[in-house]
Amino acid sequence: MRLCDLRGSEESLAEALTDIDIVISCVGPAEQQDQIPLAKAAKKAGVKRFVPCGFITVAPPGGIMWLRDEKETVYNHIKQLWLPYTIVDVGWWYQLSYPRLESGRVDYAMTTANNEIVGDGNTRTALTDLRDIGRYIARIIVDDRTLNRMVFAYNTVVTQNQIYDLLEEIGEEKIQRNYVSEETVYTRVLAARQSSETYPFDPVKFIPRYLAEYQLSWGIRGDNNPEYAKYLGYLDAKELYPDFRPTDFREYLESVVRGTAKGIYTDRTISRAQQREFPRTESSDSLYTRIFPRAESSDSLYMSR
Repeated sequence: MRLCDLRGSEESLAEALTDIDIVISCVGPAEQQDQIPLAKAAKKAGVKRFVPCGFITVAPPGGIMWLRDEKETVYNHIKQLWLPYTIVDVGWWYQLSYPRLESGRVDYAMTTANNEIVGDGNTRTALTDLRDIGRYIARIIVDDRTLNRMVFAYNTVVTQNQIYDLLEEIGEEKIQRNYVSEETVYTRVLAARQSSETYPFDPVKFIPRYLAEYQLSWGIRGDNNPEYAKYLGYLDAKELYPDFRPTDFREYLESVVRGTAKGIYTDRTISRAQQREFPRTESSDSLYTRIFPRAESSDSLYMSR
C-alpha cells in the first residue's frame, strides 16, 4: 500500500504510482475533480488501466444528474490524456433499495426510512449487492474486452412495486405505499438545484440534490436499466461473465428481516443527523417536505426520453 495526497504535486503522485499497472479510484461524490491530477500522474507513471470512480446508476450526461456530469468531466479528461481506462457502473445498491417495515425490524440496517415509491412504481431499475462490486471488478480489470470501454455490472432488474411485494411476503407485514408523482419529483429537483448552487461549494447542500436527481433518473426517466445502458455504449457484465453468480436479492432481503444484514452509512455523521432529525416513525412525506425546499414551478425540468 502506498500513501499519497490526491491534492499533492503531480510528481509525488506519479512517484506513488510507479510500477503500478491498474489504478482504481473510489473517491467521494464531492471529490470527483481530485481524480484529474491522479489521472495525469497515472499517465506519467505509465499506468496500464485507470478505473475512475464511477460505480453509480446508469444515466446520460448533460443536465440530468449533477453527480453524473461531475464524473463525465473526469472521463473526458482521461480520454484527452489518451490514458487507458475502464468505467464501471453498478446500478442502485440492494442496501438502499427496500422500505421500512412498520414493526421496525429492519431499522438497524437502514440509513433513512426510504418509504417512497417514485411515479407509479413500475419503472424497471437495475440493482447490485454492494458486496458483489469487488467481485465484478476483479474480473473486469483483467479482461482485455473491457479496456477503453464502459461496463454495466448489475445483479437483477426489478420495479419498486416488486420490491415492496417481496419484502411484504418475506416480512409478513403490510407496507404502506406512498407514491410520489412525477410532478413532485421535478419540483424537488428544481428546488434542490436552486438551494445547492451556492458559493463556496458546500457538499452537504448537495445531498437533497443527489436524492432528487436519482429519483428523476432511475424512478421517472428509467435510465438505470440494461437496455438503455447498451444504447449508451456499455458492455453488459452478464454477457461478459455468464458464470458469475451474484448474491440473490430475495436471499439478501431474507437476511435483512432475520437481522443478520449489515447496514451502510449508519456510522456517518450525516446519516446519524438524518436519523435524529427524521424519526423513522414519521411518514416519508413529512421527511421530504423538510429536506426539499418549495419551488414555484418545475416546468423547465420536464425532460424525458
